[in-house]
Amino acid sequence: MPLSEHEQRLLDEIERALYAEDPKFASTFKGARARRPSRRRRVQGIALFVVGIALLVLGVMLPAPAGIPVVSVAGFLLMFVGSLLTLASMRKKEPDGEPSAGGQEAGRTSRGRSSFAQRMEERFRRRFEDD
Repeated sequence: MPLSEHEQRLLDEIERALYAEDPKFASTFKGARARRPSRRRRVQGIALFVVGIALLVLGVMLPAPAGIPVVSVAGFLLMFVGSLLTLASMRKKEPDGEPSAGGQEAGRTSRGRSSFAQRMEERFRRRFEDD
């Protein structure tokens, strides 16, 4: 859903203020946005996977030199790299920027970590309040 003109102006204003206040942090944030997986990477992964399958089949049809199916192994490696690229580009991001692990366990571990941090912070506060 596109932003309205007013929302876009506010966003631009906030971005300019961020650059003016802390340019190093802003450039780091901008770099993180550029590393987001793209549609092109997904297509490249699928293409590598298809080429890998073709090489795998071709390697089975050709005689293997010295008993090692080099073409088939290369095809398998291309399939593996292609599937990794495709899966990495299809990962969904949570609103806070963390990748979604998909499931209840991911929510439990992140809540567990935050509750652990909260407990440690509370213990730290209590130590200084007692003294």
